[in-house]
Amino acid sequence: MGLGLIDTTTCSDGTKLEAGRFYRDLEEKLAIAQRARNKTQVKTIHTKIANRRKDALHKFSRELVNRGGEIYMGNVGRLKRVKTTMAKSVLDAGWGQLKTMLDYKCAHVGIAFKEVDEAYTTQTCSSCGSLPESRPKGIAGLGIREWTCSGCGVTHDRDINAARNILAAGHGRLAVGIPVL
Repeated sequence: MGLGLIDTTTCSDGTKLEAGRFYRDLEEKLAIAQRARNKTQVKTIHTKIANRRKDALHKFSRELVNRGGEIYMGNVGRLKRVKTTMAKSVLDAGWGQLKTMLDYKCAHVGIAFKEVDEAYTTQTCSSCGSLPESRPKGIAGLGIREWTCSGCGVTHDRDINAARNILAAGHGRLAVGIPVL
């Protein structure tokens, strides 16, 4: 399972949890309450947003655990990204909460849960295992959501490709294509 900002998480089968849309309908009310310095109303709105996020993450994590098997999650540097311009999106996604929920729910039912190094998982072809020239690269590549492998010709959704590579790495199968750092 790969973590992201457009979708909070994407599973290897294509299942996605939409990112941080827990507050969009409350943004205007929150802004009005903040400008009016109404601390009680601001606190109430923030609590409602937190409860919505927690509810969505609980439901999604329970769905994943109920499927059984093993769960592998990419180890996104959450703390590093909070110090960037993406801070609001990173915090809204609730990656830390999701990891905690999956960890204790998997332990409760006896399912393996592991974090996997996700370096190069969006760039490596999940079909042939190569790092083709046509892959999305660097900051400019973040806007590329779909790409075609020049090695085997398969078209990939960036997030699903990464989730498949994370699953393969969790199983210890992905030796080709991803350089050791």
